Amino acid sequence: MANLRDIKKRVKSIQNTQQITKAMKMVAAAKLRIAQERITEARPYADKMSEVISSLALQTDPKLHPLLARREIKKIAYIVLTSDRGLC
Repeated sequence: MANLRDIKKRVKSIQNTQQITKAMKMVAAAKLRIAQERITEARPYADKMSEVISSLALQTDPKLHPLLARREIKKIAYIVLTSDRGLC
């Protein structure tokens, strides 16, 4: 059976772990907010680039470039990018 000292030590350990976890969550939330802001700021650039590429593709004959040619879709590939960043 645990004595009073062991119980107090365990409670203190749990409180320390909770404090560390809370700090990690706050850091993760701040990083997520910054990433969302960067995406929002990059959106006009991406829209303009899409517009420029579309206008260039419309001015080019699709038969001259293989990437612009329309063809039947045979296979679909998914590329998933992720990171292992703890609580992020």
